[in-house]
Amino acid sequence: MKAEYLSMLHEPKRFWSALLSRGFKMRKPRVNRMVLAMCLGSFVIVIFYFQSNLKPAQGGDLGRGLGKSRRSPLQTLYDTDPMELSPLQIMHQGRRELLEEACRSYTRKRRVLIPEDLKHVIVDDQHSLLYCYVPKVACTNWKRVLMVLTGGAGPGRHEPLQIPAHEAHVPGNLRTLSEYSTAEINQRLRSYLKFAFVREPFERLVSAYRNKFTRSYNTAFHKRYGTKIVRRQRPDALPEALERGDDVSFGEFVRYLVDPATQREEPFNEHWERVHSLCHPCLIHYDVVGKYETLEEDADYVLKLAGAEAEVRFPASGKSTRTTGELAASYFKDISPVYQRKLYNLYRMDFLLFNYSMPGYLRVR
Repeated sequence: MKAEYLSMLHEPKRFWSALLSRGFKMRKPRVNRMVLAMCLGSFVIVIFYFQSNLKPAQGGDLGRGLGKSRRSPLQTLYDTDPMELSPLQIMHQGRRELLEEACRSYTRKRRVLIPEDLKHVIVDDQHSLLYCYVPKVACTNWKRVLMVLTGGAGPGRHEPLQIPAHEAHVPGNLRTLSEYSTAEINQRLRSYLKFAFVREPFERLVSAYRNKFTRSYNTAFHKRYGTKIVRRQRPDALPEALERGDDVSFGEFVRYLVDPATQREEPFNEHWERVHSLCHPCLIHYDVVGKYETLEEDADYVLKLAGAEAEVRFPASGKSTRTTGELAASYFKDISPVYQRKLYNLYRMDFLLFNYSMPGYLRVR
């Protein structure tokens, strides 16, 4: 009889007829009716489960122009037919694959993320976004955009540039992933779109030097770092320079960075810290790696994935003083090949992970 029932499980009508013919009828005791109801209920639940899991995802189709979607940004990114990818999507897929391959090739030891690793990862719960900010890679404008999207910009502010630059960096205006519980961190890492923006490492470094050490208004940096650099790297420094620290040369800055004592004393400041140390791209799987060189295009791509392109636009860059490769080369011309090599080795992982070539102006070959 057992074998007979097993064979009938694949024929529902025959199964129920057999049950009824063997005494599972309404006039039988209540226990039989309860068994019948439970069997029928289980059968319906199973059918519903499989039907719900076979339904296609609802929402916009990235292959049709990255329109606003009710799906999460992560679904919008990965649910596209590979045969319908646009050139932009193919480029970003290539960046992800290159990063993954570089991580496999150049990192040997993997470790568990700790909250300290996540202090640069900003959370937008409304749009399911995680953004790792990197100073000197348009992070001020990205913070402004996220303040608008999360409602942190304040009443009446709907344009990112209405937010003063200093306000974008005030702690507490945006939440970071390190502020959440372990369970909340894991849930967001699994289900939110994770993105970061990177830049040619030496152009970013020169930009940081120019901004922090050659601008008269950055007295805090002059006092905090300039005086230390002068004291260490300038023999017979004048008392005024030791006190003010506002005339640090690029060569002194480079020697400070490659000096092993610098990192033994304290971590690098975020403005010249390596991107892989800020964002941990071999521990966090970034879905979009934007580049400063294609900033506007990549920023629009992220906002479309988030379905937020109608809410906010990424500010267009109007800077004429942007640090270019040519400008960076002019700063390196007086750096000796020995220190060029030491500096390249210090930032080597950023070059490798994000597919930047060694600059042609270096004299280290």
